[in-house]
Amino acid sequence: MPTVILDPLPVEIDELLYRRKQLGLDHADEMWDGVLHVNPSPHGRHGRVLQQLAEIVGPLAHAAGFIPIADFNLGTEGNYRVPDGGILHLGPDQLYYPTAALVVEIISPYDETFAKLPFYAAHDVEEILIVDPKKHEVQWLALRGDHYEPIERSGLIELGRAELAERIAWS
Repeated sequence: MPTVILDPLPVEIDELLYRRKQLGLDHADEMWDGVLHVNPSPHGRHGRVLQQLAEIVGPLAHAAGFIPIADFNLGTEGNYRVPDGGILHLGPDQLYYPTAALVVEIISPYDETFAKLPFYAAHDVEEILIVDPKKHEVQWLALRGDHYEPIERSGLIELGRAELAERIAWS
């Protein structure tokens, strides 16, 4: 359930945000054009699928000359998204990355993955891998101009949508 609280924030909200930061629960929170999106911790199946994706995609990314990465900030300080993972072109470590070769999004309850697509396109993210653990589905999208279109096989790594879906041990 989305909730908007206009500034100034009540002290209880400030305390909640502070507690989340102290406990490390804010790592997936995002800033959308200056609006904080506080994301809950994901379901357990999310983590199981993410681990498998790291094991499957990571070596292929290395072999293709990319850097696999867990959740990271894509964008700028006041406007960023935090995909579940991705692969980056070689370059320096940063707090905010301007783009990525591929981002990984795992669907969770109240997820905003599809609302992020225009942001990713504006940041020239070449491919998006969307995995839905509940439906046991994999979507692979490629940037075509200013929007994404479905593809069957990645143009970046040696892996296709159907092959990946078969390799995931859906619980």
